[in-house]
Amino acid sequence: MPHSQDITPIVLTIAGSDSGGGAGIQADIKAISATGSYACSVITAITSQNTLGVSAIHPIPLEHIKSQLDAVFTDLNVVAVKVGMLADSDIIKVVAAKIRQYQPKYLVVDPVMVATSGDLLLQQSAISTLKEELLPLADLITPNLPEGEALIGCEAPQNEDQMGAMIESLRALGAKAVLLKGGHLECDDNSNDLLIEQENSELLSAKRVATENTHGTGCTLSSAIASYLAQGNRLHKAVYLGKQYISQAIAHADQLNVGNGHGPVHHFFCGHTNVR
Repeated sequence: MPHSQDITPIVLTIAGSDSGGGAGIQADIKAISATGSYACSVITAITSQNTLGVSAIHPIPLEHIKSQLDAVFTDLNVVAVKVGMLADSDIIKVVAAKIRQYQPKYLVVDPVMVATSGDLLLQQSAISTLKEELLPLADLITPNLPEGEALIGCEAPQNEDQMGAMIESLRALGAKAVLLKGGHLECDDNSNDLLIEQENSELLSAKRVATENTHGTGCTLSSAIASYLAQGNRLHKAVYLGKQYISQAIAHADQLNVGNGHGPVHHFFCGHTNVR
């Protein structure tokens, strides 16, 4: 009789806690669960946060981050890992060392630097550490346009042609693939993301939804992709399914009435475990 862990797609999220529940660990767990996988978590920082913004960040002590990682990896059969907010260089180094030690099958890194509200979530000095230590280990990184700008030192793109001009510099970061998210190009009718693999690139398009409730979109998308990878989908299919899922979660966001600022997306819009 196989142990239940052998047949359960388990996804670990390594990220910060959002006390408002719309982003971070809380969004990750909701997205992983809603897309049909089992979520476990390692908390790297505690934020005081709501739909209006981030008022405080408290990093978790390094030894406790290590002990959380060891506890999860030595017991649970983690197939995919999603990494979000890491706060500072020392935390990035610890997480990268544990990823190298335990070698999960898939690693998705959402290089969280700026919240939807515009608050800075990653110390400037930590960006070079992220690029050196963690991004080369990733199967996929999922920067938005401001994060792409910070990672490669370019001006933020204003159109799809300028997104395309970033391809080679993003490939040079060392990850197997990059999903450059174009949601910040608000003049477009569509929300277009650029999936950049080593040999080719492809534009993934979805109709833009007019809503203020977009808190946690990046966390949600990267977690959904990790979930679909854990279920055995190839990268392209996992990204496609993740894009479908986040598009629907945004489209249904106004069904929720949460907070007075940028509300969350609707993780459980469909009432069952999958969008397929």
